[in-house]
Amino acid sequence: MKLLLGLLLPSVTIALSATAVKSESIARTWNEQNLDAIRIDFPAPTIHARNLFHTSIAMWDAWAAYDPTALGYLHRETADAADVTAARNEAISYAAFGILSDRYLLSTNAETTIPALRAEMFAHGYDPDFRKTSGDTPAALGNRIAQTILGFYANDGSNQEGTYTDNSYRAKNGPLILENSSTTMLDPNRWQPLAFDIAQTQNGQVADKVQIFVGSHWGGVRPFAMSLPPGESVYFDPGLPPQLGGEGDAEFKAANLLVLRRSRALDPTRTEMIDISPRSTGNNTLGENDGNGYESNPVSGEPYLATQVPLGDYGRVIAEFWADGPDSETPPGHWNTLANEITGHPDFEPRIGGSGAPVSPLEWDVKMYFALNGALHDTAVAVWGCKRAYDYVRPISSIRYLASQGALPLEPGLVELVTVASSLPGGDHEGLTPGKIAVFAWGGEPADPTTEFTGAKWIHAEDWLPYQRATFVTPAFAGYVSGHSGFSRAAAEVLTRMTGSPYFPGGLGTFTAPANTFLAFEKGPSVDVVLQWATYYDAADEAGISRLYGGIHVPADDGPGRIIGSSCGVAAFELASQYFDSSILSRPISMEVQPSTGDQYQLSWSAQRGLNYVLDFSTDLSFWSPAFLPELAEDTQMHQAYDHSSSPFGTVFFRVRQLP
Repeated sequence: MKLLLGLLLPSVTIALSATAVKSESIARTWNEQNLDAIRIDFPAPTIHARNLFHTSIAMWDAWAAYDPTALGYLHRETADAADVTAARNEAISYAAFGILSDRYLLSTNAETTIPALRAEMFAHGYDPDFRKTSGDTPAALGNRIAQTILGFYANDGSNQEGTYTDNSYRAKNGPLILENSSTTMLDPNRWQPLAFDIAQTQNGQVADKVQIFVGSHWGGVRPFAMSLPPGESVYFDPGLPPQLGGEGDAEFKAANLLVLRRSRALDPTRTEMIDISPRSTGNNTLGENDGNGYESNPVSGEPYLATQVPLGDYGRVIAEFWADGPDSETPPGHWNTLANEITGHPDFEPRIGGSGAPVSPLEWDVKMYFALNGALHDTAVAVWGCKRAYDYVRPISSIRYLASQGALPLEPGLVELVTVASSLPGGDHEGLTPGKIAVFAWGGEPADPTTEFTGAKWIHAEDWLPYQRATFVTPAFAGYVSGHSGFSRAAAEVLTRMTGSPYFPGGLGTFTAPANTFLAFEKGPSVDVVLQWATYYDAADEAGISRLYGGIHVPADDGPGRIIGSSCGVAAFELASQYFDSSILSRPISMEVQPSTGDQYQLSWSAQRGLNYVLDFSTDLSFWSPAFLPELAEDTQMHQAYDHSSSPFGTVFFRVRQLP
């Protein structure tokens, strides 16, 4: 019997047999605490990716302190204990608690989160008020680790001290007032904030009535495994997206038509069916939707069974499933939850890279979280840097604007011009205004989402809405590129490398959306819908596709987002794995000397963030002396000015040493 492997959402139960229940590590416990904190906080993916990563560093550094081979990322200290397991659990707990209690102290529901974190400490017999950093106890070690991490990232560009705000961004367009029809835009290629009467986040938090670009400065936050080439300002820059009235004008318009087709499909009364099994879907080229599925399950050797469901149900289910639900964990948290579920499958084997001896649940978890959340953090930095640089429009604005300008291409059955005849009773466009453009699309949230669904109908294009809550509509940041696409692909790359296979355990991951109870935006689905993925990549691609059904993104946001996420995931795992065996210390250092003016020189060398470097000098290559005190690297390049005019030596040699 195949087990159901999926993500925990409100009112959804994941069925796992008794054989799938495995003991959870202390790292898993603190990861779950982090996820719980996210679910009741303001859902900013950027901030939560950072918090997940920094908590993962804390747990990794605490675990590595008791391992003779591993190397801590920021805090490198060797520890020993008669009972290493107990000591590790204690050090990890104090390190994780130190990060989480700091990061969620001012969170939206801190009055719930902080007591929960303290209760977790008490449950393990630890005193949450013990904050001493001196001594050789595991608790003191954990506190030192937390202190090191908080100090290293205090000025990482996130502006945590200023509640993560950014005063440097100004929207090019005035707000789209949702209670009105149509919109006006100074630049239709740029993002437009929305103005609500009542605004809420997906998890019910009160939001700004006029959207403010969340994380507009995040492209400048210190990453994990990325570095910018000289002269570049955007990581993995995908280039300019299609421009209305410029290069890519036809693609711009076609993309909005595709979003409308996806919107039209969100009707369970339509007869169109779709096979959502790996037999027909998945196996795409990176950044594309060109796959035709798989011939067979590589684990069982049997063909995948076709699963036909109404397209209207499938589109609505994936739009809500990948939107993370009312208790949103945000995409970074969503993929942590999925990663946790994978380890519970009876076919799962905790072998790093899919080979070697099985490792303990704790070792697996600290390594997985370190690599996974490093990748997700880097994706947030790269994706939001791109969002800020290109400041690209969302479909809610572009579709309404195209309609207002008469520039939305007509397509029978999808986009039509309302005539006097068609607006009469019994006409296709009954009740609509002659001369305006109408679209056959999802008609908006019903009055009672628990008992009603809207389906597709003819509406004025200038009134079109994405398949979202009326109090949410579209995220408060620019579209290009898609965060869901980036986060998901990054996670898929890490999970593939961690497990040694792109396939879910057993060759199949599934999630069941029960009929008439799963959807939150309206009643549905009309039948049970079992989402299925052969590989982590297939699940990641579906996350990107879901945003087109949800009306949140156009295809130009999706494909490049996947490609950026792939780059982030590959790089993060490669770097994290070098800490697993300390091989990071063997990475060669390149150094160059550039003349500045007169006898002034600029010394530069490659570095790894979090490691310490010493610049030595010599006059004869035999005896070396430190030119400066050891310096902690905050970036992948370090620099030092040198004034040779003040030197009493004729020739001076320099070298750089990397300290363990």
